[in-house]
Amino acid sequence: MLRIHQALQAGTFPNATSLAREIEVTTKTIHRDLEFMRDRLNLPIEFDKPRNGYFYTGEVSGFPTMQITEGEIFALVVAEKALQQYRGTSFEKPLLSAIKKMEQALPDTISLNLADIERTISFRTRAEPILNLEIFDALAKAVAQRQQLELHYRKPGQPAEKRLVDAYHLANINGEWYLFAYDHARKDLRTFVPARIQSVKPTGKTFERTQKFSLEKRLRDSFGVHSGEGEFEVVIRFNPRAADYIREKKWHPSQTLRDLKNGGAELKMKLSSLAEVSRWVLSWGGDAEVLKPKELVESVRVAAKKILAG
Repeated sequence: MLRIHQALQAGTFPNATSLAREIEVTTKTIHRDLEFMRDRLNLPIEFDKPRNGYFYTGEVSGFPTMQITEGEIFALVVAEKALQQYRGTSFEKPLLSAIKKMEQALPDTISLNLADIERTISFRTRAEPILNLEIFDALAKAVAQRQQLELHYRKPGQPAEKRLVDAYHLANINGEWYLFAYDHARKDLRTFVPARIQSVKPTGKTFERTQKFSLEKRLRDSFGVHSGEGEFEVVIRFNPRAADYIREKKWHPSQTLRDLKNGGAELKMKLSSLAEVSRWVLSWGGDAEVLKPKELVESVRVAAKKILAG
């Protein structure tokens, strides 16, 4: 928007097409920014039809400074600290650049003792994902530029194999990174773990992302990232010792929680896959009992026997 402002100040009557080409964004982005500048920042912008461009109808001394409260600065610092685990990734430079720009735009009257925040708030990760930063950066660029990729990908316990994919989406889910991509050999959408990708090579081809792709819909009935074709009503009973922990979080959008007379709790969910919830139940040890479905009951029983046998 600052560059749009500078073009309007120069009096060259720029239009959305010329601005989009110069700033390297879409015309849709330019139109959205112009609306924001006119309607939210109250800048006197109008379109001159004979000259086919925008101009300021009145004097504008400078671009409006960002107005921000102490509470908003506090939230920004907390968010930045939460992202410290991704230092060294391709997100670090643009993140720090954005924060620096916001700091420069702040009015001088706003101040905050950042040292106090440093002493009182921190984030810790139990198991930090191990990422090859070159591969991660290549995936991020491929998703942004809709590039087709050739991956050498290794599934757990199997040798690496070549996979030709269209990189749709990178997502961080529960602290872990995943690549959602169309696999040409399997003719379907697949989920890849960046830590298992041994090499990435752009093919030089681009693709059009299908309108049917929706990460929200894909993960709606999963307990993590694995989605299946089934429909399972999962019912798990927790004893009083574990029930309070269960009440402290929302574990799934479909969940219903019923308090039991003994102080325990009964959790119900509708899932499309049982792979991840099975491991989750086992993590509770003897504090959780699976009531439904029978497939999950058997899966937990078999896994528990293997643990004892080991």
